[in-house]
Amino acid sequence: MLTVDFTRFPLAAGDRVLDLGCGAGRHAFECYRRGARVVALDRSAAEIREVATWFAAMRDEGEAPPGATATAMEGDALALPFPDDSFDVVIISEVMEHIPDDKGVLAEMVRVLRPGGRLAVTVPRYGPEKVCWALSDAYHEVEGGHIRIYRATELLGKLREAGLRPYGSHHAHALHAPYWWLKCAFGVENDTSPPVKAYHRLLVWDIMKKPLATRLAEHALNPLIGKSFVAYATKPHEPARAAL
Repeated sequence: MLTVDFTRFPLAAGDRVLDLGCGAGRHAFECYRRGARVVALDRSAAEIREVATWFAAMRDEGEAPPGATATAMEGDALALPFPDDSFDVVIISEVMEHIPDDKGVLAEMVRVLRPGGRLAVTVPRYGPEKVCWALSDAYHEVEGGHIRIYRATELLGKLREAGLRPYGSHHAHALHAPYWWLKCAFGVENDTSPPVKAYHRLLVWDIMKKPLATRLAEHALNPLIGKSFVAYATKPHEPARAAL
């Protein structure tokens, strides 16, 4: 289930991609399939081991084109182990809401992104996320949980302050918002509640089958209750220096 829309965020074969806070690796896998040279970085050693295993399986099955590469590594988003201008593309999906120093993370992403490079950032959308917080303290008051809710204008403002130029945005995963409202209402750790179980089955069916009816419904509902806000930006080219 991808949050970044690659029709709005084009990726070329050979692009150097950093999936920052890759988690289970969904965006890293898609970039690898598209022929990119991918680095998936996360602070969780367990997640990185799993992502590395899947990269190896994809390689063995020929799921990535010739020239594509994939590396999974542990790392700190506030101290990225890469030189300046290392990547053509940086993706950070559902991560910034967890990090106290979000401006520091943005500064690091801008540093490793080459001039003219592209950034995709996704965060929980303000409205649906606010409902979750109102329904359940346990939803966000956990170690490593969400510490802030972004308004779209706030996130776009922080991108601009970091020196980036936003060029597009949209909302995603409208069908997932009611699922999390149900989870918060019946208990975030309670997976046996009949409404939660029934809605989870619907989501699994939708992800596996991708029926036209739910695709059209989600497309119509995304502007209203899309669970995620997605923004795209570029790093401007440095102005040419005047000749001495």
